[in-house]
This record gives sequence, structure tokens and C-alpha cells, in this order.
Amino acid sequence: MSLRGRQILITSGPTRAPLDAVRFLTNKSTGRLGSLIAERALEAGAIVTFAYGRGSILPTVRGGRVDHLRLLPIDTVEDLIASFEHELRAHRYDAVIHAMAVLDFAPSEVREEKVGSATDEWLIRLVPTPKAAARVRDLAPKTFFIGFKLEVARPQEELVGVASEWARRTRADLVVANDMRDIEQGLHIGYVVTPEGGVEAVAQGKEVIARTLVDILEKRLAAHTSGA
Repeated sequence: MSLRGRQILITSGPTRAPLDAVRFLTNKSTGRLGSLIAERALEAGAIVTFAYGRGSILPTVRGGRVDHLRLLPIDTVEDLIASFEHELRAHRYDAVIHAMAVLDFAPSEVREEKVGSATDEWLIRLVPTPKAAARVRDLAPKTFFIGFKLEVARPQEELVGVASEWARRTRADLVVANDMRDIEQGLHIGYVVTPEGGVEAVAQGKEVIARTLVDILEKRLAAHTSGA
């Protein structure tokens, strides 16, 4: 259990953006991969804070490690940023694994009442959301940071290039790049990409991706400790 005692913050599942009193925008994320990563990290001895979107799959805790898992529910992108602000200031995390599917756009206006079904037309203007991942390195400059990048119908070379550029922009240590078209066809391939554009590992299937990430994290954190 080479992650014994390591503090890890994992984000997982969807985010929401309210439209009116009863409706919201969200995305297709189930949180399955994030929950598997948390399970593998717990099995390796880590202490996990799991920030999850409402309705997402939660980790199954085995072997009496319930006290090693803290659940942190998230609704909106603003909630996620507030959680980063609090958690990364209040605790010293060894790693952040940011697998949450963060909405890139949200309505510019939220109606406090319910919009009635008799309304003839409801025009919604979407505006960019704040970039939550960009806050991680500012708040935790020494924490090992793994992000995720999802694209649609991109060739492998292009997908890797987009992921490495995202890593440089957010100052992430690694990025897991995947393609929605592959996922929907039951072929979930994760490319573990470095900021320089190298591919450190390729894993197929959520279980294998989760194990691969935890194995990489064990080695990277061990190397960092021995070199400190």
C-alpha cells in the first residue's frame, strides 16, 4: 500500500447550472471513472476527499477504510471553485485528480421562478464559466496535479496535442485525454499525456485507466519524496 497516509483530492461526476427554480443544465458524466480511481487509491492506503457532482456514482469502500473517505457534494462550477479554495488552503494534499466534468458554459441569467409551460419562447444566453482547473496550481503549487481532457472525434495525435496544451496552460503534471466518440462506442481509451506532449501510458477501459493512474501516482509521489 504505497499510498498509505497520502492525502488525495479527487473530483468526479457532472456539474450543474440552474436555469430557473426547477430546471438546470448538466452533462453526461456518470462519475464512474472518478469513483473507480478513488476506490483504487483507497485500496492503496490513501486518505481521499471525494468531491462529486449530484447524482454521480460514489466509491465503494472495502476493507474497513470508511474513515479514509470524505464525501464533498458539488453542484455548480462556483461550488467547485469554492471547494478548491477551501480544501487546498486548509489541507496539504499530496495530489489532486481532477476528473469532474466541468461545464464550460452557463446561463447568463437564472430565473428565480419556474418558467411556465405556457411560455411561447424562452431564449437562453450562455456565457463561459470560470476555469476551475486554473486555480489548482495557484492554490497548491507543490501538489501533484492530474487533469482530464475530453474531446469529440479527434484523431489520436490531435487529442494528445490538445491535452498537452491544456496541461501547459493549467500547469498540470499529467492529463488523461479521452474521446467521447470512443466512450459512447464502449471503447474508453485514456492517454496519459505530459505537458511536453509525450504519452506516458495508454489504458483501455475505466478499471484499467483507474489502476494505471494510481500506479503512476504511487511512483511519482515516491520519487518526489526520495528526491526531497
